Amino acid sequence: MAVGARSGHDDPEEGREQLAESPETVTDRTARFGDDDGERSGGGPDAAGRGADGADSGDGGEGAPAAAKPRSFWKELPLLVLIALALALVIKTFLVQAFSIPSDSMQDTLQRGDRVLVDKLTPWFGAEPQRGEVVVFHDPDSWLGDTPTVEPNVVQHFLSFIGLMPSAEEKDLIKRVIAIGGDTVECKKGGKVTVNGHALDETDFIYPGNTPCDDKPFGPIKVPKERIWVMGDHRQNSLDSRYHQELDGNGTVPNDKVVGRAFVVAWPVNRWSTLPVPGTFDQSGLSAAAVAPAAVPGALGLAGAVPLVLWRRRRLTRPRTDG
Repeated sequence: MAVGARSGHDDPEEGREQLAESPETVTDRTARFGDDDGERSGGGPDAAGRGADGADSGDGGEGAPAAAKPRSFWKELPLLVLIALALALVIKTFLVQAFSIPSDSMQDTLQRGDRVLVDKLTPWFGAEPQRGEVVVFHDPDSWLGDTPTVEPNVVQHFLSFIGLMPSAEEKDLIKRVIAIGGDTVECKKGGKVTVNGHALDETDFIYPGNTPCDDKPFGPIKVPKERIWVMGDHRQNSLDSRYHQELDGNGTVPNDKVVGRAFVVAWPVNRWSTLPVPGTFDQSGLSAAAVAPAAVPGALGLAGAVPLVLWRRRRLTRPRTDG
């Protein structure tokens, strides 16, 4: 939609006079062709509605309706604003929302004051959190306790509502998914975090100088279905799943509390970057524990089918041998 409108005026558009044929030209042509032309026309009005004397039989151009003047920009501005606000609200509700980082628990991946964009679309299609993703989720069981929130003014509240400004009053957290439903996660003092018995190499994202879990060892913990185990990248400054094991789910977060995945740092400009899944979560065998139960029935079926097939083959070939 155009943001401005062309200003109208009463003068004819440029080039219209060049395309319209003047009465003088018609008169000259009549004189040039003489009576033969008059006989062909029969003295009646020509295709343009003119009589034999060259005069217009109708009202002419003066009776034609004038072109409608375009609406001024200031009249269209309120409509443009309403459409823009409606689109922003739809995007914030169903597609993407901005969040502000309020703490240092995700350093160095995210700094205090960073603005991240969170994908809210894929969960509508059944997508669930995956290992290694940075996710935003609603406070599941009063993790934040009585942490005060900033009371926004009217303008901030409105901009937060339509998604043009991060929400300041909602109690949301941002952490990295370490394990998902069905996984067994563990970390002993002096060791690495393990998922289904596989150690994670976290050097790409853990805060420099931190240990994986020396401040709060845990596990082994079996993550219930439809829940996730989350940890901050700044391990010694993150009250994550490790510190809430006394709650339902042993500190895990329900999937339905997850707002979406943070996929890009949008602000400040010099901090712009994407938030990909670290390669350590793609290592072979990490999901073996979840795949093994599904493979067991097939393996047992194959083991039982082989002797049965051999026995049947022997029965079918025995009469031919005897004959």
